[in-house]
Amino acid sequence: MAAGPAASTPHVELVSAGETLHGVLHLPGGDGPHPVVLLLHGFPGWERNLDLAQALRRAGYAALVFHYRGCWGMPGTWSWGHALEDARTVLGLILAGEVGGGVLDPARVAVLGHSVGGFLALAASSDLPSVRVAGSVSGFDFGAVAHAIREDPGLRESYVRVFDAEAGVLSGTDGESLADEMQAAGDEWSLGRLAPAFAGRHVLLVGTGLDDVTPSALHHDPLVRAFESQADVDLSHVVFPTDHALSDHRIALTRRVVEFVDAHL
Repeated sequence: MAAGPAASTPHVELVSAGETLHGVLHLPGGDGPHPVVLLLHGFPGWERNLDLAQALRRAGYAALVFHYRGCWGMPGTWSWGHALEDARTVLGLILAGEVGGGVLDPARVAVLGHSVGGFLALAASSDLPSVRVAGSVSGFDFGAVAHAIREDPGLRESYVRVFDAEAGVLSGTDGESLADEMQAAGDEWSLGRLAPAFAGRHVLLVGTGLDDVTPSALHHDPLVRAFESQADVDLSHVVFPTDHALSDHRIALTRRVVEFVDAHL
């Protein structure tokens, strides 16, 4: 009896706002259709979490990783809003069965992101109730930062410097533009405000206790409280004592993510 197709790692092209974005699909062996996890990288994407993609594939899930507009050679210009639009578009393509040539199961879709990707994962799936499983790792809460800058305008320059330092691999932007966009969005991009939208769904929030990029006190702890206040949200959360990239906790992170997906997808 044939065992079905072997595991593979095909290149995929994804069109968002008229631009062709490139990604890679980690497919497990077998005929499928396979449940799929969309993995969203952060800003600008030094850590792509491909170890999570490989672990998810070993556990029987397809994992899709791609680059947003304006980064790492992708066409278009970079902005926070463009990245959010791209994440929403790709999720929509998966749900519509338009990715993978029929080997993915659009009824079993999860999304997980790291850093800015954590923001994107929650924001992009908040109005897509058919995405039953969502997670954020070291998530960056733009609304929380915008509020902190309103309270202490002197903080703005530190974010401008951080954003500008990463802009070398981005197209059409700089630190000032990115800080302006974040402040203009304000509370609209507060992750805590999204909690009611996840009623009846499963959410994983991973914080990082030794993190100077998304310190837990600003980005993680208030978010956990917001989601805990929603009785209908099935929330799982943890803080690992590690840095922003979870550099020495990758195995612990992988186990937590795979266990979470196994339980709910």
